[in-house]
Amino acid sequence: MRKLLDSIFKNQSLIYKYFLYIACLCCIVFFFPKGGQFKYEFQKGKPWQHESFYAPFDFSINKTDDEISKEELALKNNQTNYYQYDEDKVDQVIQEYDILFPQAFSNSEYNQAQLRTLNAMGKEIIATLYEYGVIVGNSKKKALDPIYLVKNNEASKTTFGNLYHQKDLPSAINKLLRSRGLSSFSERFQELFGGLITSNVTFDKVLTDRDLEESLSKISTTRGTVDEGKLIIAKGEVVEAENLKILNSLKQEYESELWAANNQYFILFGYTVLVALVLIMLFLFLKRYRPLVYENNVKVTFIFFNILLMVFITTMVVKYKETYIFVVPLCILPLILKTFFDARLGLFAHVLTVLILGFVVPNSFEYIFLQIIAGIVTILTVNELYKRANLFISVGQITLIYVMGYLAFHLIHEGNLENIIWSTLALFLLNGMITLFAQPLIYAYEKIFGLVSDVSLLELSDTNSKLLKELSNKAPGTFHHSLQVANLAEAAANEIGANSMLVRVGALYHDIGKINNPTYFIENQITNVNPHDEMAPRESAKIILSHVLEGIELARKNNLPDRVIDFIRTHHGTTMVYYFFKKQEELGEVDKMEFTYPGPIPFSRETAILMMADSVEAASKSLKNPTFLIIDEFVDKIISGQMAANQFLNADITFKEIEAIKKIFKQKLTNIYHLRVEYPE
Repeated sequence: MRKLLDSIFKNQSLIYKYFLYIACLCCIVFFFPKGGQFKYEFQKGKPWQHESFYAPFDFSINKTDDEISKEELALKNNQTNYYQYDEDKVDQVIQEYDILFPQAFSNSEYNQAQLRTLNAMGKEIIATLYEYGVIVGNSKKKALDPIYLVKNNEASKTTFGNLYHQKDLPSAINKLLRSRGLSSFSERFQELFGGLITSNVTFDKVLTDRDLEESLSKISTTRGTVDEGKLIIAKGEVVEAENLKILNSLKQEYESELWAANNQYFILFGYTVLVALVLIMLFLFLKRYRPLVYENNVKVTFIFFNILLMVFITTMVVKYKETYIFVVPLCILPLILKTFFDARLGLFAHVLTVLILGFVVPNSFEYIFLQIIAGIVTILTVNELYKRANLFISVGQITLIYVMGYLAFHLIHEGNLENIIWSTLALFLLNGMITLFAQPLIYAYEKIFGLVSDVSLLELSDTNSKLLKELSNKAPGTFHHSLQVANLAEAAANEIGANSMLVRVGALYHDIGKINNPTYFIENQITNVNPHDEMAPRESAKIILSHVLEGIELARKNNLPDRVIDFIRTHHGTTMVYYFFKKQEELGEVDKMEFTYPGPIPFSRETAILMMADSVEAASKSLKNPTFLIIDEFVDKIISGQMAANQFLNADITFKEIEAIKKIFKQKLTNIYHLRVEYPE
């Protein structure tokens, strides 16, 4: 049991990678849509590349979404509305009429025969007005538009023009009076009916909507069938509108039938094998070409998390509405990976992610082509994100590539620029706008995963920051030395294509450990008093060596990123405090380890550049009357000594690059120490 636990402890990093691999594999396969894959690839406007294809079984021809939408729109436009007829209001109007009629037509003016005739005529007019009913308000309905009038829970069909509108009642009443020869009584009847006739017909939205839903539910999603054995398309025949619909219908039917109880496990196994191969490629790439990233589980987790996030978002969009597939800002993936790592890793991870998504998206060839091209453009254009304009320019170029690619495929399929779906171009613009979200996302990733980007490095390079301000106040000589080293190292990094921003920040902070004991370092001694003169060489060496460990503690206390702390750890490598070592040697026996920095030695081009720049700049202060020849020999001697001490074995830096760095140092130092013209008194 103990051996097992020891083995687990020793291999915990590898075990974690296995766990991460299996977890990502399961999640990606789980995200995939449940269905098989049609074994034939085809595209509109291209010849059928396979053998003549016959229907393998009976199936229905599905209508396109556009066809179904047109049918739904036609139903909505031709929808017959329902109106409720209120009988109670009619009875109420007649009752009120019986009360008001004697007041409007008194016995003193008319005899009983006339009153009976006028009363009957008034009731006839009311009956005519309420035969279909009176409606209030405006409507876009035309007079001949059919409607359903619901009386006593029975719907009868009529036209909208049969209803009387309340605003038109005066003219309607006059017309009815004239038709009965009662024009002379018009004023009296208008006064009587004015406050009496009210609307009794209302629009029934609930019933109308229910009827529309029933009608929409009856729309057939298919149009005709294809019998088993019928020729669908011959070899070499161009895939055009009609046979494209038939092929798409067969594809949907085939994939749904394939996903049966007996087949789903085989399909899942196939998906699992293919996704497993893709993820293995990523692990092998990291192990072979990015060993430092591979050994860091946080960075590996970060890479897989981003790939998983893009797969998840894309599959969700495909399940919701596949036409929005290009809204997903897939180019954020290479952009972020390039920001935190390098271009090659970003592009490799992007291509693998696109290959995985090729199983999910429609028109996989077009999708893969556009996304890979857009990813390459992202890698080539996105640079120096700390400059705000750069991201906007890059996103504009990425969007332009999407639009150009879409138009090119449209030309291939349609043969002209007609029928362009402008909403798709709008999706590309929306994609670009979402890609701009990369900036706050980078900041969030820095806080969550402890990574560092150029934006953070730019903030750290501000000499007014708290830690550098403290270094400037307590150890001004060291601060000036750090600035000089930063300038030398940045120039050298630019010369060989290293990360100049990272080198500069590392140089500014590499000696912050000297804040605790500034006067024990010669650059901060402003008097002739040297505290080391009264100390034993061992004690002096101990103080000098301690500035590395104290610098690391101070950096962690101030939350400096690990990539910056690496420069503090490695800027002296495993070299010796040679001056105090020789002094101790003169006094007697000496242990080299007491005078040697703890290391480690530089493990990147950037940390190697800082070691060279730090040593050259510090030692250059001892030169008297420096000339170009003296500086040339001096730089060669220092860097050759570091190489002889095997300080650059792990730095992944070439002899050619070291020679280029030496050349830059010589030029810079010659400019710094050039002789000035002596001014006359």
